[in-house]
Amino acid sequence: MTSICTVLAVADIAAARKFYEELFGLEVWQDYGINVSFTCGLALQQAFGWLVGLPEERIAKRPNNMEICFEESDFDGFLKRLERFPGIDRLGTVTEQGWGQRVVRFYDPDGHIIEVGEEMKTVIERFLATGMTLEEVSVRTDVSVGDLTKLLNG
Repeated sequence: MTSICTVLAVADIAAARKFYEELFGLEVWQDYGINVSFTCGLALQQAFGWLVGLPEERIAKRPNNMEICFEESDFDGFLKRLERFPGIDRLGTVTEQGWGQRVVRFYDPDGHIIEVGEEMKTVIERFLATGMTLEEVSVRTDVSVGDLTKLLNG
C-alpha cells in the first residue's frame, strides 16, 4: 500500500493555495479548480463535505487534533517570512523542543495547525559546531548515532 497525499478541507481554495504557495514555497502538481495538489503530497479540497459524503456543517474548523509539519533549513529566514503574513494566529512563540529543535506553530486560514521546525540536520550540525561529539548529540536529541548519521548524510 502507498500513501499518496494528505487532503485538507478548505473554505476558499484560492486563498488556501496562495497561503501554501507564498509562505511555504510549495509547487502545484495538479490543479482541478476545487482541488489542488502540491508536489510534496499535500492537497487542498474545497467543498470537502461533498467529497466525503458529509454535510458541510460536520466539517469542523480548528479541530486541534492534528498538525501539518514542515522542516526548514533557514528557520530564522522563515520566521521573517512569517512576519510578512498579517493576521497569522500563532499558538505561542518559538519553542525549543527537548531534543533541541526550534519550532513555531500557527493556524492556516482554515484552522489547521501548522508546525514549522528547524531542519533536524541543522540542529545536529549546530550541536556538533559547539564541540559536542556525535555520541553526545545522540544523548541530547534522544536519536541513535545511526539515525543521526542518516540525517546528516540524507
